[in-house]
Amino acid sequence: MKKVMKWLLILVLLAVIAVAAAGTYVYTQMQPVPESEEAIRITIEPGTGTSGIADIMEKQGLIKNSFLFVSYLKWKSEGSRFQAGIYDLNPGVTYDEIIGKLNSGDVVKAEMIRFTIPEGFTVKQMAEKLAEEGLVDQDIFLGIVDEASGLSGELLSDIPEDDQLTHRLEGYLFPETYELEKGSTEQDIVARMFEETGKRLGAIADFDQKLTASGLTLNELMTMASLVEREVVADSERSMVAGVIYNRLKADMKLEIDATVQYVLDKPKERLLHSDLRSVDSPYNTYLYAGLPPGPIAAPSLKSVEAALAPTASEYLFYVTKKDGSGEHLFAKTYKEHLSNIEKSKAMANN
Repeated sequence: MKKVMKWLLILVLLAVIAVAAAGTYVYTQMQPVPESEEAIRITIEPGTGTSGIADIMEKQGLIKNSFLFVSYLKWKSEGSRFQAGIYDLNPGVTYDEIIGKLNSGDVVKAEMIRFTIPEGFTVKQMAEKLAEEGLVDQDIFLGIVDEASGLSGELLSDIPEDDQLTHRLEGYLFPETYELEKGSTEQDIVARMFEETGKRLGAIADFDQKLTASGLTLNELMTMASLVEREVVADSERSMVAGVIYNRLKADMKLEIDATVQYVLDKPKERLLHSDLRSVDSPYNTYLYAGLPPGPIAAPSLKSVEAALAPTASEYLFYVTKKDGSGEHLFAKTYKEHLSNIEKSKAMANN
């Protein structure tokens, strides 16, 4: 009996030692690895389970034992809210700190590129600006703009494939400040700008109904808006100028807008000569051809689009820029009044 009791005591003692050893091992293995100020970057792909995440962290030296980490997650009912992404973790963090970071999605912020496209820019000007900033190859950018390659959506179906168009997506790359991930391609940049145009048009209240009521196609509307953009400086005059352009169209008058001639020239001139207005043979030249140009001549702002949708009703058929530095216009109903306004404008320049 004494021998039995002796062996039982020995077994109990061994069990206690084993449990203590196991507990010590588990405790030790669950402790943070040695601290380091140098972060270790790990990538968690979408769909990666907790076991896969634990394996990644063990291999990278962030935890000592992946099995114990997964067991801890199960005990704490954690792991279901982990977010995919790229993380920087410093060796020495605890399980709870790791869990908190993965739950919050505290990922490494991607390096970004930032650029601004001014209102009224042509796609050629956009390509030149982005190329100067080292963000695109100018020819590749314009090639995508011309072919609208790799793009999709309802907006694209409303843009004609017309040989008369200088650039198919002219007027459809929204002027705005953009941020994209570093390394974005020309395709990425064009797609983002094109997508923004769709969003902005869609944000206009009752846009489809207003477009239908205008009697214009989307391409005609954007062309009208681009003319307003290039003709107007003062926001208060956008709708008025749009109304004048509509009035001239209804009266079968040529629009005779200088900006349409400038668009055709390889290099815009500071001052157009009378010979320029008549010698540039292009469907965009509104001095030679009646009606709207085949497509937009620049990227219109949302204010110009809204003006084209809601022109101010008037009897004006003419306008001339005031030469007083205000950028505003003098409006006239008749050609005689228009000639008088031209003289008034000249007089402003001399004052």
